[in-house]
Amino acid sequence: MKQRKTKPDEFAALLSGSVRAKSRPEGLKGIWGVDHPHETGVGSRAALVDRDGIVNEMVYYPDPGVVDSPFTPRQFVLVEGAGEALREIMSAGYKLVLVSNQPGIAKKHMTMASFKKIQAKMHRLLKAEHVRLDGEYYCFHHPQARLAAYRADCSCRKPKQGMLLDAARDLGLDLARSVMIGDGLQDVLAGKRAGCRTVLVANLSGMLNDKMEELGARPDYVARSVREAAGIVKSMAPEAPSR
Repeated sequence: MKQRKTKPDEFAALLSGSVRAKSRPEGLKGIWGVDHPHETGVGSRAALVDRDGIVNEMVYYPDPGVVDSPFTPRQFVLVEGAGEALREIMSAGYKLVLVSNQPGIAKKHMTMASFKKIQAKMHRLLKAEHVRLDGEYYCFHHPQARLAAYRADCSCRKPKQGMLLDAARDLGLDLARSVMIGDGLQDVLAGKRAGCRTVLVANLSGMLNDKMEELGARPDYVARSVREAAGIVKSMAPEAPSR
């Protein structure tokens, strides 16, 4: 499969870190929270970050002619500049929390074992960049899943805000002081519904502007690159870091 490289003027950007995963709760088919060692402070601010297209490059699959998530560890490549941007956000006192729809298992594109290998590679790459996640939240559901166990109209899949609310409860976050960063309108909607500020990493087009208005998904900020997004997030926190 061919890697689709994100151009500097395209949406790009953020996230991840080292891991100490807690065991996945028995019977929880579609959402998986992984919280890492952290100092939980009531009212902590966080950068809640999408994964695909933000942390890692998307992959072009020529047979169906679509761009999608990586389905093998070999396909997982960090977006250029993501490590530097995430370090900047960490330095401003934000916790880093990954919040990602991952329906590849539900669609039979990969197995849970493959997902865990991809996750392990992400942790290694981010550790090398001196970036640490404070939490990871994944929704494995899809309404049209090929695997019945994952077929659900759930409350966790973005644009719903379930994963963000779970992260706030688990990690002691103040969502009003936090920011959702993503490359899709589903990220903007989830952030707005959770009460976060929102940063969309994208190049705006007339069609995208129209869709924002139609869905009520206009972000608080728009960034053209990962570095620009990091600068926006840092500007939201002029006070001393509070990690």
